[in-house]
Amino acid sequence: MKYLSKVEVLGDSILKGIQVNKENLKYYIKNDFGIDILRKRYEIDIQNNSKFGCTVTKGDQMLTKKMKLGLSCDAVVMDFGGNDCDYKWSEIAANPYKEFKTNTPIDEFRETYRGIIKKLRDNNIIPILTTLPPLEAQHFFDWWCKDLNKENIMKWLGNVATIYNHQEHYSKEVEKIAKEENVPIVDIRSAFLSHGNVGELLCEDGTHPNSLGQKIITEAFDNFLIQWQKYEAGARSYPAGVAI
Repeated sequence: MKYLSKVEVLGDSILKGIQVNKENLKYYIKNDFGIDILRKRYEIDIQNNSKFGCTVTKGDQMLTKKMKLGLSCDAVVMDFGGNDCDYKWSEIAANPYKEFKTNTPIDEFRETYRGIIKKLRDNNIIPILTTLPPLEAQHFFDWWCKDLNKENIMKWLGNVATIYNHQEHYSKEVEKIAKEENVPIVDIRSAFLSHGNVGELLCEDGTHPNSLGQKIITEAFDNFLIQWQKYEAGARSYPAGVAI
């Protein structure tokens, strides 16, 4: 098992630490992940390159640039899917009878992620995936569609719960990719669901984890690294496609 001493993080605003400011309801960085604690506890150099709005395609482009510059690390943690599964809601509000695709259709999402995994492996870098934290559908709808024609959006959407189900589909796709490609995965989603009340862990937009939610994510990574150390100590491989 490869020892982790340097890890790069590629992802979106979730791992960037974006939250909603309760006073002005604007986005800002409030990172309560406790990365310094993880760095010291496991003696890992962690570089967080997460970007607001990042998709798997943009992540692939970032990785390509980094590799051209000589990327040197033991593993890359990836958090993609949240922006990939989203829609351009203003376009839906303008014409609810058209067919719309997500920012990254699921087939493209799958193949791009597989390509990233191969690229990392070809460079002797371990890919580590993460599942998506669940969202709160009604809060998501109220936030992202507040200035749009909600009636039109509902004609297209059918049910607000569809937002949750659709995002869950992308998270399950990440799990499937991890299992089929035999790569480790940090199961953030299960950690949130185990808490019981997901709404307590999210900001007003129903999407971004608040400080409590960020601590749940930290615990998921902490548990992952504990198991990783056990495998470093003697196991030849990790269980495929599960949170080790």
